[in-house]
Amino acid sequence: MKPEEFYEALAQQGIELTTTQKEQFATYFHELVETNKVMNLTSITEEEQVYLKHFYDSIVLGFVDENILHDELTLCDVGSGAGFPSLPLKIINPKLKVTIVDSLNKRIKFLDGLVQKLNLADVSLVHGRAEEVGKNSQFRESFDIVTARAVAAMNVLTEFCLPLVKIGGQFVAMKSEKAPEEMKTASYAIKTLGGEIKRQESVELPNDAGIRNFIFVSKVAKTPKKYPRKPGTPAKKPLVK
Repeated sequence: MKPEEFYEALAQQGIELTTTQKEQFATYFHELVETNKVMNLTSITEEEQVYLKHFYDSIVLGFVDENILHDELTLCDVGSGAGFPSLPLKIINPKLKVTIVDSLNKRIKFLDGLVQKLNLADVSLVHGRAEEVGKNSQFRESFDIVTARAVAAMNVLTEFCLPLVKIGGQFVAMKSEKAPEEMKTASYAIKTLGGEIKRQESVELPNDAGIRNFIFVSKVAKTPKKYPRKPGTPAKKPLVK
């Protein structure tokens, strides 16, 4: 997907990019591949692949939940790596108030420089494990939307993310084609942590890039105080019945 094809694909969804937004994506691509030469941020570095598998793939979330593209919402991105999906969504919707949580300080430093170069306001970067951030009263149950893009199995992701979602908000997991299998083991964790599966959506990416599955989990009750458990425990001992 060349940049021009990216612009056209978004236009077909009713998203007309301004010159500034196009420049922001070009800068994002440049900073990503240059920094990737000295720091392992992504295995995807060809321009057409970055525009498809990072930029477009991130924005697809807004196709299945249009509020993310238009409304003033607080969004927390857990384990975003090089800023996906939150920063492409922020470029599209400058009203989003974004918080990115990442456990690697070098990635936070990259994102800090990137956010400045992209001239994005209302982006906070938090260095820490999701399990620790979810216990912190500054962040716990305070976000409209919490996103995660395939950083762990669904029952583990739920313990990372759902404690951060405020009641009435939602956790959106962006998963690969394995999503239906993962849901069989995730329902207990979702219920235990105060969530309820709201809906699931699948979007076929262009150019045979596969299927992106979205699992929307509504926060309907407070997360019990003992969750999330200490760092490392959710991955080692996932919540299962």
